[in-house]
Amino acid sequence: MTETNKDTADSSKQNQSTKSVPKKAGLLRSGAVTAFATFLSRILGMLRDIAIASLLGASLSADVYFFANRIPNFFRRLFAEGAFSQAFVPVMSKCKEEKERKDLDDLLNRTAGTLGAIVLMLTLIGMVASPVFTAIFGWGWFQAYLDNAPDSEKFIEASYLLKITFPYLFFITLTALTSAVLNVFGRFLIPAITPCVLNIVLITFAYFIAPHFHDPNEVLAYGIVVGGVLQLALQIPFVLKLKLFIIPKWGWKHEGVTKIRKLMLPAIVGISASQINLIVNTALASFLSTGAISYLYYSDRLLEFPIGIFAVAISTVILPALSKINIKTNHDKYVKTLDWGVRMVLLLGIASMCGIIALREPILRVIFMRGAFTSEHVLLSSSSLLASVSGVCAIMLVRVIVQGFAAIQDTKTPVRCSLVAILSNIIFNLILVWPLDYVGLALSTALAAYVNISLLIYFLRKKNIYTLSSQTIVFIFKTLIAGIVMAAVILYTRPPFEDWINMSTFMAIIYLGIYIALGGVVFAAVCMLLGIRPRSLKM
Repeated sequence: MTETNKDTADSSKQNQSTKSVPKKAGLLRSGAVTAFATFLSRILGMLRDIAIASLLGASLSADVYFFANRIPNFFRRLFAEGAFSQAFVPVMSKCKEEKERKDLDDLLNRTAGTLGAIVLMLTLIGMVASPVFTAIFGWGWFQAYLDNAPDSEKFIEASYLLKITFPYLFFITLTALTSAVLNVFGRFLIPAITPCVLNIVLITFAYFIAPHFHDPNEVLAYGIVVGGVLQLALQIPFVLKLKLFIIPKWGWKHEGVTKIRKLMLPAIVGISASQINLIVNTALASFLSTGAISYLYYSDRLLEFPIGIFAVAISTVILPALSKINIKTNHDKYVKTLDWGVRMVLLLGIASMCGIIALREPILRVIFMRGAFTSEHVLLSSSSLLASVSGVCAIMLVRVIVQGFAAIQDTKTPVRCSLVAILSNIIFNLILVWPLDYVGLALSTALAAYVNISLLIYFLRKKNIYTLSSQTIVFIFKTLIAGIVMAAVILYTRPPFEDWINMSTFMAIIYLGIYIALGGVVFAAVCMLLGIRPRSLKM
């Protein structure tokens, strides 16, 4: 098993001490484990999106479904994957290292009870007030409803679907809690493969159940909730295997919970700038023609590969490592660890960005063009994909750099940076949406991500915590040159779009595979010629 964890032989083990520490694999190894599991999840996620695209295309139904899916996912990233993990992991890691077992159990019980109660209340409010949430996040549809315009149907159906999908928030938040616990104990594999469960459920619903119903949207919405329940069910046995029996208790004023919520509340904004930007985009897209939300969704889903596989994997394994470093006594180790994360995420991010730019239409054609998804939808989605992917490196880097602040329990600085980024996104939206339509919304998110990461790096440097080393800066330039050469080779040699459309799906897959392999070889060769060696990637 890749996740090798061995308790230190310590006589204090028998008197409920939690100071026995798992044997920690290297960051590169742990990152590889998480990346592989996440890659499997993303593959299944892509199959899920293929099934949904074939079933719904870029129609009115697709816009409504993606809207009803995005709202609870927005809150999920706020309360679960984002701010909560940033706040909980450092506090639990310290408790595990320094306190007794009973203290750790009490922290888990109080955290689970407090977080669970708050999110349950939010879930119930969301179900009851789904028309209000729909009006807020889809104002264009609400306006059409008030005016009795043709798009009024979108508001009615989105409000109904939102009632169904909101309970997913409760189950996925508890899943995030158990995932964080497993990560602190060095178990990265199970949390990384957990999203596979949701994808398998939705693939099953989309292919085998939804087509037999008059309203497939409703069936898919129920599938989201079923997937959330099963994700939590998967992780519970592995938490119990650690002899952690979580009994939820209210603990708003508990010392550990107080620390977590103080770190979490500002981090809600700090970690979720890109998500808030997506919600702003969704609200503005509700004023645009049918299909705008779908085009943005399909292009955004392709970004989940580099972000979800590489950035999440690296940021996941780097946070516990950074949290255990005393920055006052071991600043060099902190800097080297964070520097490693920056190099790794940009190496993979630049390669992904340049590859997607060069192959955006073929990728969309191979993945989505079937059933209700036409060649016209491919071209329209490729435009938003080009704009979106230009910001992928910044979005990925934010995930890693924010961990540097989280490890020293500074959540205020990322909040300030995110607030500026959100404001920038709104300004960019207002400037770009009218001349560029939905493409302007995608481009605004990318530009806002660069504003965010620029501010984060600036404040790390200003606080004398971390500065990009000269070696890392040279490394970035070399990687960027390799990415540009790779993209140029692919663009010069690939067939025109018309040929891709006329190919059979099988032949298109073969050709796409060849060009992905070609791009990988060219990128690796140029990196080697420029002096980037595998040892450069080791901690």
